[in-house]
Order: sequence, then structure tokens, then C-alpha cells
Amino acid sequence: MTHTNDVSKTAPGIQFGPGDFLSRTRLVKSRWMVRVLTFLMVFGPGLIVMEADNDAGAVSTYTQAGAQYGLKLLWLLLILLPVTYFCQEMVVRLGIATGEGHAAMIYKRFGKWWGRFSLFDLQLVNFFTLVTEFAGISLAFAAMGVSPWVSVPLATVGLITMVVTGSYLRWERITIFLCLLDLTWLFLGWKCGFHFGEVAHNTLIPSMPDGGITFDYIFLVIATVGTTIAPWQLFFQQSCVADKKLRFKDLNASRWDTFIGAVFTIVVAGGMMLVGAILFKNKVAYTDPAQLATVLGPHYGTFFKSAILMLMVNASVLGTTAVSLSSAWAWAEVKGWDHSLQLKFKEAPGFYLTYIGATMAAASVVLIPRAPLQVIIIGVQVLAGVMLPSALVFLQILLNDKELLGEQFVNRPWNNRINWVIIALMFALSAVLAAQVLLPGLFPTPSA
Repeated sequence: MTHTNDVSKTAPGIQFGPGDFLSRTRLVKSRWMVRVLTFLMVFGPGLIVMEADNDAGAVSTYTQAGAQYGLKLLWLLLILLPVTYFCQEMVVRLGIATGEGHAAMIYKRFGKWWGRFSLFDLQLVNFFTLVTEFAGISLAFAAMGVSPWVSVPLATVGLITMVVTGSYLRWERITIFLCLLDLTWLFLGWKCGFHFGEVAHNTLIPSMPDGGITFDYIFLVIATVGTTIAPWQLFFQQSCVADKKLRFKDLNASRWDTFIGAVFTIVVAGGMMLVGAILFKNKVAYTDPAQLATVLGPHYGTFFKSAILMLMVNASVLGTTAVSLSSAWAWAEVKGWDHSLQLKFKEAPGFYLTYIGATMAAASVVLIPRAPLQVIIIGVQVLAGVMLPSALVFLQILLNDKELLGEQFVNRPWNNRINWVIIALMFALSAVLAAQVLLPGLFPTPSA
């Protein structure tokens, strides 16, 4: 929920958040109720940024991981839970402390060259990510007998209409509702019949696949990391925090919002892996999530098939609106254009046209005949994993800038130790992938 702070009668430089506003009204006297209402007003960006990353690429990646390796990669999701939270918590602090988006801060603190480098990385990964979102829509509706020439244009119009309304609150409510629909993955995972002990064991105790470490395994590990933590998330949440006008008093509520979002998205991802693991259990080859739904439909019923296909569409819609907005926010920040979902189209034409252009261009690529959609989907997740380390380095340096954030909001020593370990691991995974591309025999390939 958005809020407006009237600071016209306060000392210069003082900023008030929802908690300040509520505590100053006579309608809410209970401190506990103030905290609850403050959280509800702040709640949104953390859940959305996390669950929107369970997009079409995530559905493909997680279900493919389950189809190829069963439950053997569930442990990776547990490790990624704190990683996702710590990365996005830094973004929250930066957005609240500066009131500006991530792209604007990189330009200001690192100069035009690094700003352009960062913006180019973001726009490149975002564009191909958007292609995967429309690929998910195309695959899902094709499995339901609807032509891509119908489903993709209709989805494009719907996504544009959803954003170009001049109301952040309306967009946020719709998006949170779509996020909550993803809880259906947990029901589907439960219906797959895996024993709780087996799931818990593979989640808590890392194990390697029967064929050992192969290129396919490394590829999927990097893709899983890339789809769980993506560069666009850093830009999206900071811009979302700035657009929602969150303030210092909102920090703790924003942290809880982000933590809840991290837990939510990892649990949902586990549900996707469980569904994909049915193919592994029955030794059925995996092609894409639409094929997964078609194969499982006769065994688990029409609802199971339809649910997977509609969840693919839901994931694609969530991903498209978030990724397109991160591109539009970043581009408008750099250009100095007005950029807020609070503004009407005529008040921020450049911002909205960037969103519309990115959405329509990606939709057009998917309509190319015989485009290898599943290869594009997985490849984009790997590209995101390779480019993530550079984005994290920028974030880490910004969060150690005392002049920018002050003593209260800069990283603590333990923050820095954790973050540099994360960055080092990301670089290591990227290096392994690059080495395999240059030296194809580095890792064995599984025997047929």
C-alpha cells in the first residue's frame, strides 16, 4: 500500500514512513496494531521481487532439475534461501537510504562508463529473460490447443494494460494475488506422493547424482542459481522501494517482507522440483513444462495437467511485469525521465513506452517459427548466473559507502564476509561454465 508523507511542517531532511504516520493518528492507539498496519502498508516489494523470479524460466529450470536428477538438487534451494535474502536486504537498505533506484546510484557513484556497462548488462539479460516469459506463455497455451498467434498478442495487451494504469497500489495488489496463486505448486508436489522423509533428507543433506559431476549437472546448478537470484531483482526492488516511498522507519518491516518472500519462493521452487521428479522416477525424458503437464495428465487427472499449464502462464505474467518494469525504471532513471507507477501515461511517457517496447519486442521473438524455446529458456538462466557476480560487486561496494549511507546503514563486517563468499562462489561457477565451453572434455557427459 502506498503512502504520502507530508513533511511541509517538519524540519528539513526529516522523512516519515508509515509507522510515523500511524503513530501520530488518534485512530490507532495500540503499539501492536501500529506495527501490524505498518507492515501491511510496507508489504509487497519483497514478496513480488522474490516470487516473480519463479517465472517461466524458473518453472522450466526447476522442473528440468527434478526430471533429470530427481530430488538430488533440493539441497541447493536450501543454500540459496539465505543467499537470496542477504542480496535483497542490501537492496532494501540502499533504496530506503537513498530514495533512488539502483541504476541511478551506479551512475552517480561509479561514473558513466560503469553505469553504461551495468545498464547494458541489465537490458541484455532482461530482454532474453522476457523472451523466456513469452516462450512459457506460448508453450502452455499451445498444449491447451491455443495458437501462439492468439495467446502471445493477447498476453501482451493484458500485460501492458496491467501496468499502464497510473496506480502503483492497483498493480501491487494484482501482482501479490498472482504470487499467492503459486502456492498451488505445493499442492501438486504433495500429490506426487513422495515421502516426507525422502524430501527432508535430500533437502538437508547434499548428494551427488549417480553419474557423478557432469557438464549437464554443472549447467543445471548454474541455471538454478541464475533463476533464483537474477540481476534484474537488484534493480527492481530498489526502484520499487523508491517508487513506494519507503523510509527509515519502514526498514524492519521491509526486511520481514523480503524474508517472507525468500522463504515463499524457495518453498514454491521445491514444489516445482517435486513435480518434475515424477519423470525421473518413471524414467521419462523431459522436454519442457508443457510436455511434463501432458505426460502427467493421464496419471494424475485433468486438474493436474491444467494446473501446471496455467501456473506456467501465471509465472510468465509475473516475470514479464517485473522484468519489464526493472528495465523501464533503470532506463528512465538514467535518462532523468519521470518514472513512477503513480503517474499517468501522459506524465511519464518515456517510462511507460520503455515498458511497452520491451514487452512487445520480446513477444515478437517468440513468434519466430521453430524457435528453440526450451533451449532459450535454460540458456537465459545460465546467462543470468554468469552476469550476476558483476552486479553483486557493484551492490557490495555501494553498501560500504559511509558517505552515501551513513554509519547506521552500511554493511557490518559479518555482512561483508558473507557477501564476498557469495560473490566468490558466483565467480567460481561462472568460471567452471566458461572452462567447459572452452574445453568441452573437462567434465564427462553422461552415457546414453
